[in-house]
Amino acid sequence: MLVKTFGSAVFGIDAETITIEVDVTRGIKFMLVGLPDSAVKESQQRIESALRVNGYKWPKFKIIVNMAPADIRKEGSAYDLPLAIGVLAASKQINSDKLSKYIIMGELSLDGNLQSIKGVLPIAINARKEGFEGFILPKQNAREAAVVDKLKVFGVENINEVVAFFNDEIELEQTFVDTRAEFYARVNNAELDFSDVKGQENVKRALEIAAAGSHNIILVGPPGSGKTMLAKRIPTILPPFTLKEALETTKIHSVAGKIDRETSLMTQRPFRSPHHTISDVALVGGGNYPQPGEISLAHNGVLFLDELPEFKRAVLEVMRQPLEDRNITISRAKFSVEYPASFMLVASMNPCPCGYYNHPTKDCVCAPGMVQKYLNRISGPLLDRIDIHLEVVPVPFRELSEMSRSENSETVRERVNKARQIQAERFKEFKGVYANAQMSSKQIRKFVELDEASMELIKNAMDKLGLSARAYDRILKVSRTIADLEGEERVQSHHLSEAIHYRSLDRENWGG
Repeated sequence: MLVKTFGSAVFGIDAETITIEVDVTRGIKFMLVGLPDSAVKESQQRIESALRVNGYKWPKFKIIVNMAPADIRKEGSAYDLPLAIGVLAASKQINSDKLSKYIIMGELSLDGNLQSIKGVLPIAINARKEGFEGFILPKQNAREAAVVDKLKVFGVENINEVVAFFNDEIELEQTFVDTRAEFYARVNNAELDFSDVKGQENVKRALEIAAAGSHNIILVGPPGSGKTMLAKRIPTILPPFTLKEALETTKIHSVAGKIDRETSLMTQRPFRSPHHTISDVALVGGGNYPQPGEISLAHNGVLFLDELPEFKRAVLEVMRQPLEDRNITISRAKFSVEYPASFMLVASMNPCPCGYYNHPTKDCVCAPGMVQKYLNRISGPLLDRIDIHLEVVPVPFRELSEMSRSENSETVRERVNKARQIQAERFKEFKGVYANAQMSSKQIRKFVELDEASMELIKNAMDKLGLSARAYDRILKVSRTIADLEGEERVQSHHLSEAIHYRSLDRENWGG
């Protein structure tokens, strides 16, 4: 008897329905075709054990299983459950009438219990799109799939529940999640706060500007000056997720298997901080079956690279294209996948190998030329993509010991939101441009008009401070954001002078 069950395969952050055809006929062989990988081929042993332990029979006939489309690679153990149900239906141990209405996915243990799987959210979205009535999957993943409305989601713990459901012996309990209510209830729940940071008002100001315009920023300062502490609080001043952004980010983390069983939808912007020993594949994504890397997991959030010069040169260079295009395409011989990678890059570094160049109280012990050599570990093209360069100095004791609390994240976030709303209105006609940092040269000329005094100011800055030519566009973008924070329609000279101040590493005399 021939029956069909339906599963799904995930490519990038999208899913495609897989039809699993099972035919039981005379003979004694088990054949699995349709380009399965090793994990799918090994499913026979898991299924046989699960069926035997739960009182079902493995058919003593020839079993042919085809996973269509046959030219798409099927990978992972999530096909165990649809394969098992297909075998039981084809051998007439369960009723096959309702099989066509459901997507079925799940990894089987030897005792028939179900283990969690990856990529549930894209699968659920595709199931609704293709008109399936429901989605049967492990209970651990049910809340994640229930984010998708107009799709019945049934979380199960054991294969017995699935068999009993198709034999009309029980009704499975549907999982419900009020996506909007849960999202808006948790969207502002942040553990960290800017008010925890003592002093560093100039750095907080720079981070507010960076958040308001989605500018990349690098913090340069000695050990213990608070660079990491400040960076970790940047997500708390970024605008809250929109529902669309939350869904898009959750899809990426779902594909990577980063969603826990209590989470249905991500409500906080991601903050990813990979160690400097990371490989280029781990950063941008890849592998034989490409998975999202750290830059995609930081999508709509912050990618923090601590001790930037310690990262391998090749690792840093692969970020150049994603920083411009805000997506990453990973190509293989037979296919390619695309992951979004629109993140805010925040980097930190010591000013020199010993860490005390320009320190107010400690002497730098580095040999002549070492400071510039240390900075040269970061290529010019990469620094060119970082809008704000800021020197961070240690906080004096009198500021550390003050009991008064500084401005909290919520207050700063309100100002950032107002600036982002101005930018959203400004760029509403430009597809893919949402913030000042994303402006092209043509858009800079249109939206940053300088008066005569401002032109003279930036000319003098270029000449006297030794600023590089590549800093010009970045200064104009940052000055546009500063004007937006103040609600000014035109960029004034004081906006420009503050933006010039944030280009420390472009000065010819920096590093001696």
